Order: sequence, then structure tokens, then C-alpha cells
Amino acid sequence: MSGAETVSADATETEAGFKAIGEQQYFADFFEQFDPLADEMKLHLDDGGLFGIVVDPASVGMCRDSLDREALEHYSATGGVIGLNISRILDILGMGNSEDLVELELDTETRKLHIQVDGLSYTLALIDPDSIRKEPEIPDDLDLPATMTVDFADLKRGITAADMVSDHIRFRTGLSEEGKLAVYIEAEGDTDDVDLELTHEKLVAIDAEPGDGDSLFSLDYLKDIKKPIPKDAEVRIELGEEHPIKFHYGHTEMGEDGELAGDCTILLAPRIQSD
Repeated sequence: MSGAETVSADATETEAGFKAIGEQQYFADFFEQFDPLADEMKLHLDDGGLFGIVVDPASVGMCRDSLDREALEHYSATGGVIGLNISRILDILGMGNSEDLVELELDTETRKLHIQVDGLSYTLALIDPDSIRKEPEIPDDLDLPATMTVDFADLKRGITAADMVSDHIRFRTGLSEEGKLAVYIEAEGDTDDVDLELTHEKLVAIDAEPGDGDSLFSLDYLKDIKKPIPKDAEVRIELGEEHPIKFHYGHTEMGEDGELAGDCTILLAPRIQSD
């Protein structure tokens, strides 16, 4: 794939406002990241591609995801924001296969989005962006002391095991019995406990000290949030003590060079324990 072609701002495309053509997998993977947290979203039509930020109704979890224009066969946008029902557009995209070409085009006069996928034409009514909950800001200055990168398979294993015994899960850094720095994913139930130790050898990378990170989180959120993360992803985790946890990963390879089309950050608030 050669990436998005350069398009001149002729009268037709200026009138359309936004048009994108690309494989179904790129659009589907992009929107799937938001689905666990929200029903509606503001889709930003930027020159560099698509992006959005959503927060769940309880303000516990938030997601920021982007789709690079270079992943698409064609991309033109004059800027602006449109409102979408996330599950509705995922249902439409689900009518095609991963390599089918999908075309999205905005009609600025009717304020509707025309979608074509595998011979199917669909006109999607948009939502007034002003009626959608205000987007949160993921703070860039959230200085979390512990940073580690793990294979998603290990993260998923820890979440699945914790769910067998509890409604909450703990992430912390500490020392193993051999005195080596390790990351622990733990859960305590009424009768059973779970403890997954990820030593330095099991981690992709770590920058932390023992005790830098120790926080408890709701498993209900993590079970949903993990669903769209690619199976082969490396997930960077930023952690503090009774602070939000930040997950960062890329998704959807664009070609043989291994570059990723999407860049996703998820922030989850901790469950603060009373003394």
C-alpha cells in the first residue's frame, strides 16, 4: 500500500468536506477501541488522519485513538468534527471483510455520512457534536514513576486469572525472591488469591524501582478494555501509587515494514482504598 494519495482541494472535495477510502480493517480497528467505553463519539477530521477521545459515563475510563492517513488509499479532509454512534458504524463496517475497500464520504448539506462497503451503500445520520459529552483531556503532565512494556498475552493472562477470584485487580512493582525487579498482577478474593509475577526476563522493557507503582483497579473495565487490543501487541503501561494507570499500544499493521496505522492510549482511574 502506497499510503493516502495527495488530493488537491478542488471544488467537489471542498464541498464534500471529508472523504476516506481504505481497507475495512483499518476503520474497524480504529472504532473498536472506543466501543468498550462509550456509545457516541466526536470524530475529528484532521489533515493527518482521524482521531477521537471518549470517556465512560462514570468518568473512570477514557480512550484516545488515532488513524493515520498513510494507512488509507485516499484521504481528504477540510477539518471539523462530526458526531457518530459507535456501535452503528461498527455494525455497518462488519458487513464487509478485513481487506474490502470501504469509502466514507461526508455530505455537508445533509450532514450525513455515506458509507460503501463490499457493494453495500449506507447513509448514516450523524449526531450533533454539541449534544455529545465534552471530551476529556488526557493529561500529558501525568508523571507516573513506573513504566513497563509487556506482551499483551501476559496482560490478558493476568486479567483473566484475576477475574476468577475478584472484582478488582492490583498492579504493582516489587522484588522477586531472587531480588530482581518484577511487575505483579494480583487479585484477592474471599477465599482464593491470584498472583502473576512478570520478572525482568518476561518484560519487554521496564523503567521503575520497587514500590514505584501500586494501584487497584476495577476488573469490569479492564475486561472490556482489553478486548480490542491486538493479540500480538506490546502494551506500554505507566503506573503510580493510587494513581490512574495508562495503557498505550499501536494497532493494525500497514504493510511489510511493520508500521502501525493506529495509536491508542487508555487511562483508567484507580479504586482508592480507605485506611
